[in-house]
Amino acid sequence: MKIEQVAWDNRDAVALRGRQRVEIAERYGTPDSEPGVPPSEADIAVFFVAYEDDGSAVGCGGLRALGAGVGEIKRMYVAPEVRGTGVAARVLVALEEWARERGWSRLRLETGDAQPDAVRFYTLRLRTDPALRSLRGLGQFAVLRTAAVADVRLAYAPPTPRRTF
Repeated sequence: MKIEQVAWDNRDAVALRGRQRVEIAERYGTPDSEPGVPPSEADIAVFFVAYEDDGSAVGCGGLRALGAGVGEIKRMYVAPEVRGTGVAARVLVALEEWARERGWSRLRLETGDAQPDAVRFYTLRLRTDPALRSLRGLGQFAVLRTAAVADVRLAYAPPTPRRTF
């Protein structure tokens, strides 16, 4: 597996984001469940795609700069057939490292209550990664009426992705 920084309009990035939007529309029963301004090439600072050894694109994620050393994780997605294999963790590590290298101190994320796999992923990170135990903003990782929001400090060594067997 390799994680590559790509342009927003990269063919694989576009395809993965398209798959994510279809899945989100199915889960929420509406094609427009975006809680704010949708990310775009104009406001995404970086975008990564995860590739299997055979070259197939299986995951992605990006960062939107919010200013003052804060970013927002956008369009994190892993193909259903490879969920639970560490792809999401590796994409998240790439995003965290990129942000840290640029002096960003915090990342925010939001995920909806109709995405229990995403909530589970971030909740497991909260339990196993000491850095994520110091969440700020709402005080801790919380599932709200429609979304889970976390505000993560980046002053730590990147976590090592765990292998699943």
